[in-house]
Amino acid sequence: MSERIALVGLGRMGANMARRLKDCGETITALHDADAKVAEALGAELGAPAAADLSEVTRLSDVIFTVVSDDLAMRAIFNGGLLRRAQGRLFINCATVTPSVHQWVQIKAEKAGAQSLEACMASSITQARQGTLYLMCGGRPEAFDRARPLLEKLSASMRYIGPAGQAAQVKALVNMVMNINTAALAEGLALGDALGLDLNLLREVFSQTGANSRVLETDGEDMQKRDHACFFSAAHAAKDSGIALKLGTAEKLQLPLAKATWKQYVRMVELGLGNLDKSGIAELTFRNRAPGSTD
Repeated sequence: MSERIALVGLGRMGANMARRLKDCGETITALHDADAKVAEALGAELGAPAAADLSEVTRLSDVIFTVVSDDLAMRAIFNGGLLRRAQGRLFINCATVTPSVHQWVQIKAEKAGAQSLEACMASSITQARQGTLYLMCGGRPEAFDRARPLLEKLSASMRYIGPAGQAAQVKALVNMVMNINTAALAEGLALGDALGLDLNLLREVFSQTGANSRVLETDGEDMQKRDHACFFSAAHAAKDSGIALKLGTAEKLQLPLAKATWKQYVRMVELGLGNLDKSGIAELTFRNRAPGSTD
């Protein structure tokens, strides 16, 4: 028997996951977002009900995907009615939040007679829509086994990492390294630009040498053309690098590159650039691009 599915958090990722699941023939029985109009609009598109109350989401569904913004939002939904009469439900939590929050959710869910799985996503909007996400999962093996048929429709590949919190640790490290690579690429291209080099040529050379990276493929041209349409925001980059830094502090490690990168993304947020894609970090490094400068 197929599971009734709900989604809580209908931003760029959550909405496209809902569309993908609908395309795969899954039954979407509830949609919820902090902005009720967002849920209503997506509900009209997919023919699914928008639930104003979180307890209604749980009542109407068997599996609830949560794709919210941060620790505060995650705690708010699970303290705000999502666990009411939740016995037998499975919560699949896809947001990038601190590992301790995923552990907290599992404890709360199990006390309510429910299951919880973290399914951390390493990909972006296009992959969510196409069902080609890379997923890192953490929690009880039996929760992973139950979730697998649905996760296979959302992903090209997935990996079970271990107990609750461990997938979130791996995701934090993925994003920490990605953000460092993004900042490094921006500095390399900015210096090349200042030296008067042909940036198309420079990017091609990077791609054939030790300077190559996935970020070069996804962000290099965007940095050059100043096209920062958002796939992964600078604000989220700041948050995720911050999560990694806290993990490092807890282990008494010095992470100077991660710290410097985090400061750059925090600066973007402070300058009002937090809604730009992470590639927008180039605006801080290229000559005459920073806010207040003259082109």
